[in-house]
Amino acid sequence: MPKITKVSAQKRSGRYNIFLDNKYAFSASERTLTEFRLFKDSVLTEKEIEKIKQFDTDAKASELAARYLSYQIRTIDEVRQYLVKHELSPEAIDSAIEEFINWGYLNDLEYARLFIKNDLAVGQDGPASVAQKLRLKKVSDNNIEDALAEVEPEDWVEVGSRLIKSLKNQLGKIAFNEVKKKMTLKLLQHGFRTDLVQAIIDDLDLVNEETQEDEALRKQGIKAYKRFKRLDESQRKYKIRTYLYSHGFSNSDIDRFLAGEVISLSELDEY
Repeated sequence: MPKITKVSAQKRSGRYNIFLDNKYAFSASERTLTEFRLFKDSVLTEKEIEKIKQFDTDAKASELAARYLSYQIRTIDEVRQYLVKHELSPEAIDSAIEEFINWGYLNDLEYARLFIKNDLAVGQDGPASVAQKLRLKKVSDNNIEDALAEVEPEDWVEVGSRLIKSLKNQLGKIAFNEVKKKMTLKLLQHGFRTDLVQAIIDDLDLVNEETQEDEALRKQGIKAYKRFKRLDESQRKYKIRTYLYSHGFSNSDIDRFLAGEVISLSELDEY
């Protein structure tokens, strides 16, 4: 049976070269050396050698996983892909993952909870977008649904309000209805359901103030006039009407603009 004739330390800390019958046989970690009492003159069977090698591979996978998890919480799939990159055997990877699941250090439900908690605190994504991002990390639909079920609707309202509050600055620049349209579109794009969209916009307490709407109508009307002023009068009015309507202004407001009630038509020639 092969006999250990030499155990020498590698340049890499914690790794050792094992020589059997004066020939290099395999390398092992300090943990493996201790576990199997690998000292000079120890005699090993072929079955023991294979067992040692498998243990060392498993230990390496566990060490890599522990280092990867020390930086931040990870999903099971993230740890798996990290270990795959290190060209470990599927058996060693499965063993390490099972080990950390049993210890409670790998838990996709807890990951989903923390991911959602972070979004609620500083993020801008609604439940549908959060769910999609978790799916990309291979978190199961059951875990995603369970984590989302723990969130109250008013918590999502706070996230949505944070997302669109800057659009309130558009009041007085564009039509009130256009502001609401932009808010709605942005919320939908970030994964908020339609019922949440309405609750979020309602929470902002938007007021359609006449002075603000007139100021927005004035600004957008001037912009439209500048764009179409080279057309003859009938075409210009038609184009201005179409432009303002598409930007959220009512027909009555557009009529007032074209009648010179918001800004004198003679003043428009200055633009």
